[in-house]
Amino acid sequence: MRKGDFVFTSESVSEGHPDKVCDRISDAVVDAFLGLDPQARVACETLATTNRIVIAGEVRMDKKKCGAKAPMLKSGEINKKLIEKIAREAVKDIGYEQKGFHWQKAKVSIYLHGQSADIAQGVDAKGNKDEGAGDQGIMFGYASNETPELMPAPIQYAHNVLRLMAEARHAGKEKMLEPDAKSQVTLRYVDGKPVGCTAFVISTQHSAKVDQDAVREIVRPYVQKVLPAGWFPPEEHFYVNPTGQFIIGGPDGDTGLTGRKIIVDTYGGAAPHGGGAFSGKDPTKVDRSAAYAARYLAKNVVAAGLADRCTIQLSYAIGVSHPLSVYVDTQGTGKVDEERLSKVLQELMSLSPRGIREHLKLNKAIYARTSSYGHFGRMPHSDGGFSWEKTDLVKDLKNAFA
Repeated sequence: MRKGDFVFTSESVSEGHPDKVCDRISDAVVDAFLGLDPQARVACETLATTNRIVIAGEVRMDKKKCGAKAPMLKSGEINKKLIEKIAREAVKDIGYEQKGFHWQKAKVSIYLHGQSADIAQGVDAKGNKDEGAGDQGIMFGYASNETPELMPAPIQYAHNVLRLMAEARHAGKEKMLEPDAKSQVTLRYVDGKPVGCTAFVISTQHSAKVDQDAVREIVRPYVQKVLPAGWFPPEEHFYVNPTGQFIIGGPDGDTGLTGRKIIVDTYGGAAPHGGGAFSGKDPTKVDRSAAYAARYLAKNVVAAGLADRCTIQLSYAIGVSHPLSVYVDTQGTGKVDEERLSKVLQELMSLSPRGIREHLKLNKAIYARTSSYGHFGRMPHSDGGFSWEKTDLVKDLKNAFA
């Protein structure tokens, strides 16, 4: 985000959006393997369309931890029935019991197989060689002091509205709402700070029993609750289902794929994004773990008061155990030297793939919950979920620059 006066827009999608259904299933598969073997390797992709779910990818885990009840049998074959059960439970939890997409009636096809030996030899630890990155790539982390969560305001508000609506739907308070929804928030900035909302868009799937005027009033209080007082947009710029009714939704209305909402997953376009998606990947994949590490470091920099905004870029090569570069940009808001800040951050945290996983304790079944409403700007959980949102480096950073 630059300084000056401007307007900026970010969007979010709900857990019932077709792509997010796929993210949820893929991450549930990741959790299933990590729950049995914390060192499991998983790369899982999902496609969903009208009453059809297709799951494909590569997996590897310790055969000693496999049994008849595990996703992988002693013979090395994938237990497709259990993977299918995981997929159906994910869809059921989201809330799909519709004619065109039903958790019980959808056909599920499984195409998971063993991990490539060529990839394994490049990334496994061996002898004096530390574990290497699972792929090449660039990853970004960002933090801004414009919200309490240290996130850009447009994406945070977009997430929060959909999350509140979903919670009300699950609790039975909004029986006319269905799982699929999208939001879009446009904020006005003055001197680089958000000061008001100029437009708010909500498209939400709903029951055929309600008309558009009723849907508009169902949505209104959730927007009012999320936006700061006095920020509600002009009525003519409060858009609810602007194309008309939205009854057919989810994978029945549009095909979904894992990893297609990477800007929704991160910073809503307010900061750069690397080339890779997160969902469906175990934490040895730096697309995921290094992006979490970059957010963790950037958030701690801003929380420590060393900058108002901070962008961090990390880069890796497949099979290499250390980052090729660590770039820090405080966008003119920094109070300390950026080159020294980069060195201090690397002293406080090992940015090797293994170092990241050990520092943030990522080898756990904590990923299905990240699949909707953003991977960042969330509260850390007691079981280790969202550990990258902790600000436990603040004291060390302040001491380093005292």
